[in-house]
Amino acid sequence: MQIDKHSKFSEWYNTITKDAELCDLRYNLKGFIVFMPWAVMSMKRMYSIYEYELEMHGHVPALFPALIPESNFKGEKEHVKGFIPEVFWVTEAGGEKLEERYAMRPTSETAMYPMYALWIQGLKDLPLKIYQSCQVWRHETKATKPFIRSREFWWIEAHDVFATEKEAFAQVKEDMEVADKIIHGVFGIPFLFFKRPQWDKFAGAVDTYAADCIMPDGRALQLPSTHMLGQHFSKAFGVKYMDAEGKEQYAWQTTYGPCISRIYAAVISIHGDDKGLVLPFELAPIQAVIVPIYKAENKKIIDVECARVENLLRDNGVRVKFDNSENTPGFKFNHWEMKGVPLRVDIGERDIANKSVVLVRRDTREKKNVPVSELIENINQSAKDVSKSIRDKADAWFKGKINSATTMNELNSVLESAGGFVRVPFCTDAMDGEKCADKVKEETHSNMRGSLFEEKESGKDGKNKPKDSEKCIACGKKAKIYLYAARQY
Repeated sequence: MQIDKHSKFSEWYNTITKDAELCDLRYNLKGFIVFMPWAVMSMKRMYSIYEYELEMHGHVPALFPALIPESNFKGEKEHVKGFIPEVFWVTEAGGEKLEERYAMRPTSETAMYPMYALWIQGLKDLPLKIYQSCQVWRHETKATKPFIRSREFWWIEAHDVFATEKEAFAQVKEDMEVADKIIHGVFGIPFLFFKRPQWDKFAGAVDTYAADCIMPDGRALQLPSTHMLGQHFSKAFGVKYMDAEGKEQYAWQTTYGPCISRIYAAVISIHGDDKGLVLPFELAPIQAVIVPIYKAENKKIIDVECARVENLLRDNGVRVKFDNSENTPGFKFNHWEMKGVPLRVDIGERDIANKSVVLVRRDTREKKNVPVSELIENINQSAKDVSKSIRDKADAWFKGKINSATTMNELNSVLESAGGFVRVPFCTDAMDGEKCADKVKEETHSNMRGSLFEEKESGKDGKNKPKDSEKCIACGKKAKIYLYAARQY
């Protein structure tokens, strides 16, 4: 491959998604792609890990229809205003025009909440925590890029209902903790959680909190977001419960949306190198590949030993492949490196004589001779080491992508030289700050991502309060808050 992903990220990304057979762009519908087996096998494991964690926190799965009647969709005015421009509409069925248009779900609030209104009667029905794993459709008008931005993407959406505002906000914090545990802890992707400015929140929400990572070209990519819906949707759809005193009360709601296909884009981009993919051990479709080192006269003996080692690994829970194809060892090394297989096991005649193998790590290319009797122990340790190593490497790089600026010129300079997130003094994150945000976007081609959630929470201690002398970088008025800017996908 030999393409530097940091200086030529777009070329690197397009090449790896094609050469590693992650997707096929030739489907004849603009903005829609075919996800290929190697990507889907990793994404299925991502789903499984995320779903397990949600269920451990009290969520249960359901599946709702993909079509939403237009009358449902218009239930919450701010929501419909935000999503109407992106909706795909179904207008005919069976050769006849429908009496009412059906929206292909861009998100499922308006499909699920009319049902919640039927299911929730009293306190005994709360909290209600339901998730579904599905695809959604949005008519993106920006340039599409496989996994990063398309018109059909795969995600999980959790929709939760509570009796009190306090419980609902506790769920928002839990969503953030789950994201950190999985996306950073397991997938190895560093990110920051921002409280979005009011002009950039989810349509119909009180507040939006979103996890943003930085891609190799310095641009921000949004990963999961969690939304405090308050009572906006419960009032629109009649989601009420009878309290202990027999009075009807509107419920408090939240929604959470980890986009698996987009998170996968971050995994392949942030961990990959100029040889191809570098996958966390937990997500790799094949965790170890066995490569025989043949000589003409010893092929049969080596095949027998490779098959024996393959069975040993498989019996111990390792996803393993014995590559006994006619390709040369060098070709196999390059092929499985590009695919991101975390470990390689080389077996030749000398190894058999020594009752050992050569164990090679994809991330560091470190090689070591390992007795077959100790192979499982070494693979289990290497699995932990690989995942930790690539996470630590990503964390170290990410730290260099968080900077600060106090003027528009300085912001532009930092974005040009380093990219990433830039902390700047700003007048406000309320709606009247949108004009300043537009000015920043016009002059620096960046967007205000919001205030860092940790700083916002500790604002009373002064961490998110600018000095009296600091001015908003856009309007020059006294700064009241620090926001982070970044160029985005």
